[in-house]
Amino acid sequence: TPRAQTRDTYGSAYPYGCVWCQCCYYSVLSCLPGLSPLYCSLFGLMRESDRMWFPPNHILKLDQSANDSLLFRVRYYFPGWYGGSCSHRYGVNKGLDSPVFDDTVMSYLFAQWRSDFVHSWVIIPVDHETQEECLGMAVLDMMRMAKESTHVLKICIDIRAHIQEYHFVTRKRIRHRFRKFIQQFSQCKATARDLKLKYLVNLETLHPAFYSECFRVTESLEGEVTIVVTGNNGIQWSREEDKEGFQTYCDFPEVIDISIKQANKDGSIESRIVTINRQDSQTLELEFRSLSEALSFVSLVDGYYRLIADAHHFLCKEVAPPRLLEAIQSYCHGPVSMDFAIGKLRRSGNHKGLYILRSSPKDYNKYFLSFVCDSLVEYKHCQIVKTDQGDYILSGATKSFASLRELLHRYQKEALRSDGYIFQFTKCCPPKAKDKSNLLVCRSNQGAEVPLSPSLHRHNISQMVFHKIRKEDLVIKDSLGQGTFTKIFCGVRKELGDYGEIHQMDVLVKILDKAHRNYSESFFEAASMMSQLSHKHLLLTYGVCVCGEENMMVQEYGKFGSLDTYLKKKKSSVNITWKLEVAKQLAWAMHYLEDKSLVHGNVCAKNVLLIREEDRKTGNPPFIKLSDPGISITVLPKDVLVERIPWVPPECLEEDRHLTLATDKWAFGTTLWEICSGGERPLSTLDCSKKRLFYEDHHQLPAPKWTELANLINSCMDYEPSNRPSFRAVIRDLNSLFTPDYELLVESDMVPNRARGFGFPGAFENQNPAQFEERHLIFLKQLGKGNFGSVEMCRYDPLQDNTGEVVAVKKLQHSTAEHLRDFEREIEILKSLQHDNIVKYKGVCYSAGRRNLRLIMEYLPYGSLRDYLIKNKARFDYKKLLHYASQICKGMDYLATKRYIHRDLATRNILVESELRVKIGDFGLTKVLPQDKDYYTVREPGESPIFWYAPESLTESKFSVGSDVWSFGVVLYELFSDKNCSPPAMGRDKQGQMIVYHLIDLLKKGYRLPAPQGCPEEIQHMMTECWNIDPALRPTFEKLAQTVDMFRDSKEG
Repeated sequence: TPRAQTRDTYGSAYPYGCVWCQCCYYSVLSCLPGLSPLYCSLFGLMRESDRMWFPPNHILKLDQSANDSLLFRVRYYFPGWYGGSCSHRYGVNKGLDSPVFDDTVMSYLFAQWRSDFVHSWVIIPVDHETQEECLGMAVLDMMRMAKESTHVLKICIDIRAHIQEYHFVTRKRIRHRFRKFIQQFSQCKATARDLKLKYLVNLETLHPAFYSECFRVTESLEGEVTIVVTGNNGIQWSREEDKEGFQTYCDFPEVIDISIKQANKDGSIESRIVTINRQDSQTLELEFRSLSEALSFVSLVDGYYRLIADAHHFLCKEVAPPRLLEAIQSYCHGPVSMDFAIGKLRRSGNHKGLYILRSSPKDYNKYFLSFVCDSLVEYKHCQIVKTDQGDYILSGATKSFASLRELLHRYQKEALRSDGYIFQFTKCCPPKAKDKSNLLVCRSNQGAEVPLSPSLHRHNISQMVFHKIRKEDLVIKDSLGQGTFTKIFCGVRKELGDYGEIHQMDVLVKILDKAHRNYSESFFEAASMMSQLSHKHLLLTYGVCVCGEENMMVQEYGKFGSLDTYLKKKKSSVNITWKLEVAKQLAWAMHYLEDKSLVHGNVCAKNVLLIREEDRKTGNPPFIKLSDPGISITVLPKDVLVERIPWVPPECLEEDRHLTLATDKWAFGTTLWEICSGGERPLSTLDCSKKRLFYEDHHQLPAPKWTELANLINSCMDYEPSNRPSFRAVIRDLNSLFTPDYELLVESDMVPNRARGFGFPGAFENQNPAQFEERHLIFLKQLGKGNFGSVEMCRYDPLQDNTGEVVAVKKLQHSTAEHLRDFEREIEILKSLQHDNIVKYKGVCYSAGRRNLRLIMEYLPYGSLRDYLIKNKARFDYKKLLHYASQICKGMDYLATKRYIHRDLATRNILVESELRVKIGDFGLTKVLPQDKDYYTVREPGESPIFWYAPESLTESKFSVGSDVWSFGVVLYELFSDKNCSPPAMGRDKQGQMIVYHLIDLLKKGYRLPAPQGCPEEIQHMMTECWNIDPALRPTFEKLAQTVDMFRDSKEG
């Protein structure tokens, strides 16, 4: 009988320990040998005793004595799949659509529904209308039986006695209707197939229970409700007392993911909470009485999602079909048509070596590799067979493989020959989210609105649109640091209300650096894009302000700063739950952008702002927002991109770089790694050449011990862009980590293992403390400025809490190659010096692409000795001045022992740390003495401080320790001068050639600076010794230090 075709038993048909999908396979072979794999996704297995459906990954572990029956049934149905505007499967081209069911499935569904109807599995309400409809269907079924069996039409069941129990009027009405049905159907020329279809259509209109499933659950706010799931209307719910019918919660394409967890401790041990996350971030929590009910519901929604939205995606790991998981791992399409495979290869460019792996649309144990034959527009389809032992063999080959992935990995390394063609599989063309193929059903109530591709939802942002803000409405306050191309400030925006009141709000102001004005267009494009987007995890951009040469972007203020900084600052209080929550919020923002086919292009932890801290008392989680992308990586120089490794994906380093949705997926993987590691920057200690090598050798960042988390990071950072997961899948995988198991994990399971260096020593050690990040330098004020460079007072505030150290930052005014080389030499010199009377080196700071360099030194609050003397001369006695002179001599003596010549010793370059200590600074002109000489000849002296130079330096450009001693004599003069501590005016410090000639002439004639008024004779004598015309006769700094100390001690005595 037809009912017997839809059932089997555990003991006889299915092996012990068999998985659901294997059961389907056995059922197909035994019950429906003609069923195509294309339609297998419409079926499920149901236990007859309680009508409970099994998820496709359910393992049957009942013993052989079990006597329960299992029904192999059509579970997924789309009302209105017949007729003119019917549901259909997508074709390769318009007009080539195919039906949802073929004749085999339709006949099977007829037998299934007929069995439910005849045996009263579906309860039909008893009224006149339904009684007449049932009579008609009985006649319809008899007509069908007569056509199939060639027997004369007769009543198969004696129901005369049952009809006799009715009222006389009812009996008469039944006889009349029955006679009328007989007359109508006797003249019908329809085939048995047409009669089955008519039977199904009538049952569909008779009662929705034939194609809908109901679940009685508890909802947190509404209490007990009934959930109804149908193919056309999605997920609906209703209260029992609600007379208005069902309300729609969401349709299947709106579902992002579903999770299952055990109910709270106060509830039943058996009950489960099912959480459905919707596209708009809304959630629905339903409590089911048992795990089996929860799995039945989730597998139903999951199955419909794959039939309607994405054939290669699952919403919940707990019900994921094993066959689908295998296909995802091997990038295998389902049983798509050959025309679809050829069309996809053609759209992908028909490149040599490009291939598609797809399941056979006819055989459950066969697969095809479809590929292009060289440059010919011809396609080949190699068959792969799965043996009874579960191995895979490529047709024509002898070697077998345990998985499709192993087979492909092997044949990607060697060339194959078939039918005279030599080919090699080099690049897979994997399934893409919402691929339009015959695996998807377009419903009759849906039309062309199915989200087939993200490009159909493209947000039109081709034109720049943003709000213009007046400069007078902005008050710019404190500096918050620097971006790669911007300076960042906090500020206040004033806005006039509707009734004349003034509203004020804290804002973040990004000012494009004037040196990077060539990036103005990209800067405004970023502002325009963010201004047109609205998502709770994207930072609000209020508009732009253009004032003269200043281009400003005004944004929402992030009170708690960047994510990476916060993670470092709060490392001890941030737990696993916190990190997963933040990662999930970022994934939601990225999914929003992906759904609109928008690429951010600069996803990283420092570009994510923390808006709200976690409040564990109230249960409020942390809340983050992703900021604007800044200057697009499509216009940035190559060296800047290399420096951004590993956030910039490998494909963006190529010459014809362009942004794709896969760009953000790689960057998200790196950002997730940052979150796991507590805000540490990966590869921060590697130089650009080693970073390039990291990509060239296809290395991966060290993985956390948490396997599922490590797999997620690595999948996002797949070197093949097309293999990276959609953010819908990322959200699902992150949510699957929120299980009771993760509470057993310790923090170290989430932290990546930095011991793996991939041949790069120290690649994952903590960042070099002498390497300062530009963005954490907070400008406070300018300390000095010259022709070649400037010195600024800054706070280095890596924790963004105003607790950072104040430092002095020296930078070049003009970054020519020559100036940069000289500056690097100065830095190396200062780095090698360690003395109490020499300014302390802190580190360096590179700009984007290492094009600009800054020297970070200790900040000495009293400034230069020259200015300090002018302000405080009246308070100083000779003893204090001698104390400074002694410290200068000792610092210079240390330099001499290191064979360094300062060449610019003057009070303006000596800095005051305190009233008791001075330090020598500014090593911009410093040179190293050659090993075989005691002097250094400068070929291009340029502009020099001539009044501090020795005669040989002025005439022959020769510099030595002796020339520094001459300069020290001038320093003594500055120290002991009463008012103007600089040499007598002969013009400015840096003069034309005539002044130089005049000065040389005076020095040769024996003229020297006059003794300062009131200067001790011993000091005058010391100056005279320093100014000896013969460098060899000048005292050493060691001797000078001793002389100064002796004189000071004698004064104290």
